[in-house]
Amino acid sequence: MNLDMREPMVESVGVLETAALLRELTAGLIAVTDFDHGLQALVRITRDAVAGVHGCGFTALRAGEPASVAASDPRLAGLDDLRHGPDSPAMSAIRRREMILSADLAGEVRWPAWTARARDLGVHGVISAPVDIDDQVIGAINLYAGASDLLTPRHQLTAMLLAEHAGLLLAAVRDRARQATQAGERDAALLHDGVVGQAVGVIMTQRGCPPAEALEVLRSAASSLDIPLREVAERLVRTVSRQRDS
Repeated sequence: MNLDMREPMVESVGVLETAALLRELTAGLIAVTDFDHGLQALVRITRDAVAGVHGCGFTALRAGEPASVAASDPRLAGLDDLRHGPDSPAMSAIRRREMILSADLAGEVRWPAWTARARDLGVHGVISAPVDIDDQVIGAINLYAGASDLLTPRHQLTAMLLAEHAGLLLAAVRDRARQATQAGERDAALLHDGVVGQAVGVIMTQRGCPPAEALEVLRSAASSLDIPLREVAERLVRTVSRQRDS
């Protein structure tokens, strides 16, 4: 096989690997509601799926301050944590809003303290790509290579696509978390509402179940009967009251 034929084949394999990575990330994060759990899934899946990468990390800032850190390898977690110092590839990517590449850390001078720690941990190349999540949270995804000059233009393309996709997925995770919190607050308010709270107490007594499950039973009945939740609660309370009176 000549070189002209081999190069397109390598590029095609890279495209297929990246597509598989994005599919796996979507499957892994589609139902996650905890942001930190989402970050852990992101770095683990990326490390396992991208050839030539032996570690992956994520650095997140919330309202401009260090927030969450995730690392596929606990030994490398300090490389993503801004508490060890603001000079790092991740912070450069976040500040400049562009991808940062250092294929060989042996000659790197931009982050001397960070580079020394990275090389001591067996990291010899890095790509950091900025990730826009929402108006409160931004970050960078960091790909680490265990040898010099392993990171290629294909890795840069993967990192660019990964950062874009990860931003969308993590924004959805944060949105689901907000919705779950709001739903919990609404449930708490309902449980303290007069007639609904009474109906929940009746169901808990009848079924021996916790409040959240009893409220869900009430909701299910309202949906099946296609009538408001409060009306179902009122009917249940009236029925139980009649039974007691008789």
